[in-house]
Amino acid sequence: MDGDQARSPDRTEIDAGKLWAGGVATAIVAALVAIVGLLVARGVLDIAVLVARSEGAWHTASTASYAAGAAVGALVATALMHVLALTTPRPTLFFGWILFLVGVVVAVWPFTTGAALDEQIATAVLDAIIVVAVWSLVDGTARRTTDVSGR
Repeated sequence: MDGDQARSPDRTEIDAGKLWAGGVATAIVAALVAIVGLLVARGVLDIAVLVARSEGAWHTASTASYAAGAAVGALVATALMHVLALTTPRPTLFFGWILFLVGVVVAVWPFTTGAALDEQIATAVLDAIIVVAVWSLVDGTARRTTDVSGR
């Protein structure tokens, strides 16, 4: 029996090195999106961007921690995609739904605070843009680095 016949029809082949290289590149892009967004919000529009603090308190985001959080989020998304590609029948579909819901959460969450409306909007928009960037880049990378046999 040759290799093609021995494979399960639902088995996913993953080029993990390329997937994770794309994940690292996505982390860099996410961090840069966060930095650019903070520059525009603070420097151009003079609006604070918020981050959650412990016990429900919110404070103004620091550039380094916001960019690092975006980068870590991209790496977590890459790990999620890797796990989904190994375990689910339609990994990009499930990944899309998960990232869509994460985007909704981060866009709605600022409106649960007592912050000024302009700060809520700026935070929601920037967070949503970061999620969309991560979603599109990780999804695109996964589509190029995984092959689902039997599709």
